[in-house]
Amino acid sequence: MKEINSRFGKNSIMLLGDNKFGEVRTTPSGALTLDIALGGGYPVGRIVEILGPEASGKTTLALHAMAEVQKRGGAVALIDAEHAFDPLFAKRLGLDIGRLFLCQPDSGEMALEVADSLMRSGAVDMVAVDSVAALVPRAELEGEIGQTQIGSQARLMSSALRKIAGNASRHACTLLFINQIRHKVGVIFGSPETTSGGMALKYYASVRLEVRPKEKIMADGEQAGIKIKAKCTKNKVAPPYRIAEFDIMFGSGINGAGCVLDAAEKVGVVIRRGAYYYLGEERLGQGREKTLETLAERPELLSHLEEETRQVLTKGGHAVGDAFGEASSSEEEPEFLSEADEGEAEAGGLDAEAVQP
Repeated sequence: MKEINSRFGKNSIMLLGDNKFGEVRTTPSGALTLDIALGGGYPVGRIVEILGPEASGKTTLALHAMAEVQKRGGAVALIDAEHAFDPLFAKRLGLDIGRLFLCQPDSGEMALEVADSLMRSGAVDMVAVDSVAALVPRAELEGEIGQTQIGSQARLMSSALRKIAGNASRHACTLLFINQIRHKVGVIFGSPETTSGGMALKYYASVRLEVRPKEKIMADGEQAGIKIKAKCTKNKVAPPYRIAEFDIMFGSGINGAGCVLDAAEKVGVVIRRGAYYYLGEERLGQGREKTLETLAERPELLSHLEEETRQVLTKGGHAVGDAFGEASSSEEEPEFLSEADEGEAEAGGLDAEAVQP
């Protein structure tokens, strides 16, 4: 063992009993209900994929995740491959844009090389890539528009992830990929939906989080936000297939207070009697909206409620699976991608993007 460590470096091989390996650390998502479904939050040092259709809150989730890292003293970076970053919107979500590393790459190779370099430097705790679909290989950029480049993006992702995954773990940096939905042609049975970038990301990701808009949130006759339903279609650090719901309000992002109240009610910290919400014997408000107004006016009460809810869950006072269970086979809306229905996105290296109509 000494010879191996001498040749390849310290801790190249070790006895597991001689080393203390704790639970996988997590960073909050900004939505307590989602944290519970994920098993505590996004795992540190792992690859996470957030996927979904357009206008389903993918970028909002990524910005909230980076804001949570900053709140805890960490550094974050955004690889804006779509060249669509809105600093004012990010600021409204709580992100300190003055402490944000931003890269708007010229190619997919540049984006992934910058992400890898940032992780190896140890200077950042989270890198978000927005999005996989926008990681255009140089060969495609140098070709003519409409020229077919079969499997080029899939090969790029496969090559990069082999290298990046280990560096993310070694440097305790969470790598968050945003991905888009694509449709496969000629599918008769099962879901025709798949994701960009080939199959590699599906294998390397420790968490795959699929988000879908569930319903509109109306206020004064106008749409004020959307209710999101998120499903962990893959989770290597906690039980998979858990589902979480949370509200995203236009202009302000995730309704954190609403997440806390919903989670507290589900685990029994808050009791609803008729139209009223109670914390112990203290009446919080009549109806959900009035109760949320109370929590907004008393931030110390909101913090207490969140702490109590987390304690109940972590101490085993309530089974997480009971509060935020697995997807039921009878659920119809929204329709999620399933591992069984995804099938092969590429045949002989054929990228999903190359087969879309």
